[in-house]
Amino acid sequence: MIQSGAMGLDMPPVELHGDASPNLHGSIYRSARYAQREVLLPLYLHGIDRRTLIRLKNELIDALDPLNGYCVIKFQEADSRPRYLYAYYKGGVEGDEGEDQAGFRWKRYGVGFTAFDPWFYSDRMQVAEWRFGQGEGFLSTAKSFLPLRLERGLVSTPDLAVHNPGDTAAWPVWELTGPVRGFRFSQGNSSFAIPAGSTSDAVPSGRTLTIDTRPGVKTVMDDQGMNYWPRLSANPQMWALPAGTSRISVEMAPGSGAASLRLTFRPRYKTY
Repeated sequence: MIQSGAMGLDMPPVELHGDASPNLHGSIYRSARYAQREVLLPLYLHGIDRRTLIRLKNELIDALDPLNGYCVIKFQEADSRPRYLYAYYKGGVEGDEGEDQAGFRWKRYGVGFTAFDPWFYSDRMQVAEWRFGQGEGFLSTAKSFLPLRLERGLVSTPDLAVHNPGDTAAWPVWELTGPVRGFRFSQGNSSFAIPAGSTSDAVPSGRTLTIDTRPGVKTVMDDQGMNYWPRLSANPQMWALPAGTSRISVEMAPGSGAASLRLTFRPRYKTY
């Protein structure tokens, strides 16, 4: 059971950077960044007997072991959807047999975690899909808005609205199913592209190219494991979707057959 006294669950820590001048008082602000999050969860273990308590303790220790990977901590208010924090155990389960910390059938721990990714994540993926194929109507109102269906002849949407329901930027994952001759995805002055070739498709028929823009991942690879990164245009800038509604530009030239484009991302939040 969780007891009162949890810490580190609201706004992530902020690091401020500035420059000092020998001729001026104070400093000049340069930038800010969110740092890793430190979380403390007070836990109470209770067993019906001593053997049950020891079993619970051993299960907890195995679950927290950072060599087994990160922990997923779920937070949910009574009237809201759950949000998830991914964190590694840092300390607090070393053991204290003091009178106010442990008994024959109970123990208390103050479990510390480090969330190197300080954001809380939604449990729902945001998805948009564009299909280029025979017989599809242009922005038909007969069906729901998502997935969006476009006819094959349309290759450019220069002012497409995308909504991020989170309160901080989210990094999208793009999936292109060939045949696609070439593409360019842009937001403001940032863009990345694979230009159309003179004789061959950038993404052949039957292949699916996944462009994962998430920090720590940043891959451009198809479903057969082929690395497409060298094919990107010079100076690719993979951008994040800011919170709220933003405008992006999608330019895609389908090949001779049916093609599709899929955009997915998980909203991120500063607190639960």
